[in-house]
Amino acid sequence: RQAEGVGARALEFAILTAGRTGEVVGARWSEVDKDAKLWTIPAERMKAGRPHRVPLSDRALAILDALPREDGNPHVFIGDKKGKPLSNMALLMTLRRMDHADITAHGFRSTFRDWAAETTAYPSDMVEMALAHTIGNKVEAAYRRGDLFEKRHRMMADWSTFCGAVKPAGDVVKLRQHLP
Repeated sequence: RQAEGVGARALEFAILTAGRTGEVVGARWSEVDKDAKLWTIPAERMKAGRPHRVPLSDRALAILDALPREDGNPHVFIGDKKGKPLSNMALLMTLRRMDHADITAHGFRSTFRDWAAETTAYPSDMVEMALAHTIGNKVEAAYRRGDLFEKRHRMMADWSTFCGAVKPAGDVVKLRQHLP
């Protein structure tokens, strides 16, 4: 949060939404419904080829509210070139500028998964939905119609609270330390 720039805000948004880099840098304002606290990623931008509804925490909404806008640019995270989004490398370069070349933006998805599994009671299938993972069992996939949006909204708010907990500068939180 202390880093400045659109790349830093995109990285924070990716962390808070457990989104993939491409999903985040390709986000368009037309996909965001602030009143519903919802980001709907269309099927053509999703790895699994299905639309994905992402609940937005208060902090994720605050990031969106503070972003610069460019007339005629539909992208949420605008890049240096007029009318274009951030590059796919922007999040990785932000981490490098923060002297964290040893980690990747995608690794925060794994961190989210570990946090949910090791420190919460949220069901695994709900966590997998938040990550937009497909259901491997074809029978279960055929019967699953909902996306647990309201429950996932609470989970993402809890994740945002965890991510925003005040820690000493440079402190690394090891999830296993927080288990009972």
